Amino acid sequence: MSRRHRAEKRDVIPDPKFGDLVVSKFMNSLMKDGKKSAAEGIVYGAFDVVLERTKQDPITVFHAALENIRPSVEVRSRRVGGATYQVPVEVRTERQQALAIRWLIESARKRGENTMVDRLSGELMDAQNGRGQAVKKREDTHRMADANRAFSHYRW
Repeated sequence: MSRRHRAEKRDVIPDPKFGDLVVSKFMNSLMKDGKKSAAEGIVYGAFDVVLERTKQDPITVFHAALENIRPSVEVRSRRVGGATYQVPVEVRTERQQALAIRWLIESARKRGENTMVDRLSGELMDAQNGRGQAVKKREDTHRMADANRAFSHYRW
């Protein structure tokens, strides 16, 4: 991390099909080796599968899934007098979104379906319904923060 100044935020261009900034950020996170067209194909393919299976607007399903994954608190390590404590801290909105996107992609990649389109669509539908690996990750994070509530006075 630079000591001089904070890196300025880059503007993200909305995605071409839906004009949504969050979908665009999601695609950029999903992208590997700069292959944006492959990431677009995966995301739009997953949205088509979601539309086909649930008969709901895929953008609404996507935002509902992200909302169910977003953590509100997390634990951060804090060193006090030679001991390290896991201190529960509230999560900023930007970081909530970044963590939700990261967890959704990570859990979709770990699923057992054959193609990434199927994995992602399955994880999106599971997350919208409040189940799935990504939602479990959020619940574990909240549980960890709840368990370490005694150290909340070390917050900085």
